[in-house]
Amino acid sequence: MWNPSGNHKRLMPLIHLFGWCIVFVFPLFLLDKENNDPTIDWMRYFNFSIIPLSLALVFYINYFVLVPTYLFQEKIKKFILVNILLVATVGLGIQGWQIVYRRMETMTQNPERGIYTQVQESEMSELTQGASQQQWQRKPPPIWMFFTWDIFFLILMVSFSVAIRMSIRWSQAENARREAERSCTEAELRNLRNQLNPHFLLNTLNNIYALIAFNSEKAQQAVHDLSKLLRYVLYDNQHTVVPLIKEIDFIKNYIELMRIRLASHVRLTTKFRIREESSLCITPLIFISLIENAFKHGVSPVEPSYIHIMIYENQQDQVICEIRNSNFPKTESDKSGSGIGLEQVKKRLELLYPNNYLWHTDITPDGKEYNSILVISTQHKNIQP
Repeated sequence: MWNPSGNHKRLMPLIHLFGWCIVFVFPLFLLDKENNDPTIDWMRYFNFSIIPLSLALVFYINYFVLVPTYLFQEKIKKFILVNILLVATVGLGIQGWQIVYRRMETMTQNPERGIYTQVQESEMSELTQGASQQQWQRKPPPIWMFFTWDIFFLILMVSFSVAIRMSIRWSQAENARREAERSCTEAELRNLRNQLNPHFLLNTLNNIYALIAFNSEKAQQAVHDLSKLLRYVLYDNQHTVVPLIKEIDFIKNYIELMRIRLASHVRLTTKFRIREESSLCITPLIFISLIENAFKHGVSPVEPSYIHIMIYENQQDQVICEIRNSNFPKTESDKSGSGIGLEQVKKRLELLYPNNYLWHTDITPDGKEYNSILVISTQHKNIQP
């Protein structure tokens, strides 16, 4: 979209100057030169220039004064009235100048022939004799036709001036709206990140708390691993995107931390297919809530359980996260995690990847397995289901 600020705003005077230069230089090529005389008849050129000068006058009076003063202030009746007076005055001025110019041309000596071009009254009477049809054919068009034509072009200039100023104003309003949306989006993302960090910490501390009860040494190691995870959360989470490889390393560390507390009846498998030279970037912590949800709802204290996590990239620069786990819904009395993680994922996806992600979740008909597939296009391409 065209933006009237910055470089474009500085180019506007040059664009206007270039356009009017073409308008005023063009008549020089239309002036008749008799006997190949390169001398320009400046009086005749000035007569040619009266109309573009008048058009420019009406255009810029509207552009700088009338449109901002009346039209932008919703004083439409005053705007129309003042323009009627302006167009009528300039139109009459053009016709008045044409009358004066024709008289001057008649009364002025022709420098090329050395005689007066004034036609004597006797000669005029001879020219008016003859057939009435020939006289009608030689008669010039009436003045009102030229006046109507001038009025049409003057009104056209008013329209051009209004259209250009309105387009600039609309563009400025659109840019302001987008800037407001961007600021609002950034503020909402900061708020979501601020909520996500305590949420992540709460879930991890709950895991360590459960670990302390049966293995204090592993709990100490878990605290050490947690410090590394928090370093990533506190620093890298402040960036809009991070390298995919770095995010995957964080997820691996988190999964290993969670694996410590798993009992022998829980089967956990992971698979990561990310190229070592991958240059893809992803918004940080976008997958962690999905993985937390799998550990929260996919593990039973007594029944056989499983969690399968796979994250990979494809040739279309898309990152796919597939999670499949046994389904053991929490009871109403279990408030661990508060259930805000998945809502945050949805909000962040809408803000950061609008129309560029696909997230599908389902539970098998028997209610025993939960599946989640999240596809994110890192190149901002539309994803078709």
